[in-house]
Amino acid sequence: MLRASATAATPLADRYLQQLCKHFAHKVPASAENGEGRIEFPFGVADLQASESVLNLSVGASSLDDLKRMQKVVEDHLLRFAFKEELSALNWSPRL
Repeated sequence: MLRASATAATPLADRYLQQLCKHFAHKVPASAENGEGRIEFPFGVADLQASESVLNLSVGASSLDDLKRMQKVVEDHLLRFAFKEELSALNWSPRL
């Protein structure tokens, strides 16, 4: 599985983790508990971890196209939910 990760510095990390998981739970398996979340899309997975000031995002998929799709879906929704903070685009890094 190909993986990529990014971080978003925000004091509302847990709130956004909860929002993302709750939003996607209407369509795909998603769970959030104790500062950790997981969303299982048909084309990949997203693992989220919140601390007091950072939301860590890790996405995985079986192909490069699906990995890019995962990054875009998760990032677009996070930026939409965090519109009041005006978070900048995420800097995704490949994970080996």
